[in-house]
Amino acid sequence: MKYIYDLHQAMREQKLILLFEGEFTQESIKSVLAMAERNMDSTAESASTKRKVFNVMVECLQNIVKHSEELISSGETDPSAIFMIGRTDEHYVINSGNPIKNDSIDKLKNKLEQVNALDKEGLKSLYKDIIKTTKISEKGGAGLGFVDMARKSGNPLNFEFHPMSETFSFFCMQSIIDRGE
Repeated sequence: MKYIYDLHQAMREQKLILLFEGEFTQESIKSVLAMAERNMDSTAESASTKRKVFNVMVECLQNIVKHSEELISSGETDPSAIFMIGRTDEHYVINSGNPIKNDSIDKLKNKLEQVNALDKEGLKSLYKDIIKTTKISEKGGAGLGFVDMARKSGNPLNFEFHPMSETFSFFCMQSIIDRGE
C-alpha cells in the first residue's frame, strides 16, 4: 500500500493536477479535457492561457489516440498511454507518453527537431506551408500538431524515446506553456 503514498508524493512534487493512464478513447479524452477545463476554471486562469493549454492538450491527446489505434490494429503491444498536466506559479507542463513503432522514430524525431529549430516567425511560415502544400489524411500526420503546439506554447517541445522491445519504444513528450500572458 505504500505505493499509493509514494504516487501521491510524486504527484505533489511534480505539481500534477491531472493524470490519466490507460487506453485512450474519444470518451476518455472528453473526460480528461472536461476535468482540466474545470480545474482551470476553478483557478480563474486567463482566457488566453486556457486556450493555449487546451489546444496543446488536444494535440497531445490526438497523437496518443492515433498511435493507439495503430497498436490496437496490429495487436502487437499494449496501447496503454499516459497523459499528465501540472501547474506551477509560472507555467503549465503537459506530458504525454505512448508506445510507437521503432521504425517511426527517425521520422518523428526529424519533425520535432525541425519544429524546435524554428523561431516564432519560422513556425508561422512552416504552418502556412503545410496548410498550402500538404494533403492531410483522415488521421492527420502532416505534422501540423507539433507546429501548432510549439506556436501555442512559445517553447520547444521536449521529447525522448525509451526502448520497450525490438519493435516498440515509449515516446515521451513535454510542452511547457507560460502562464499570465
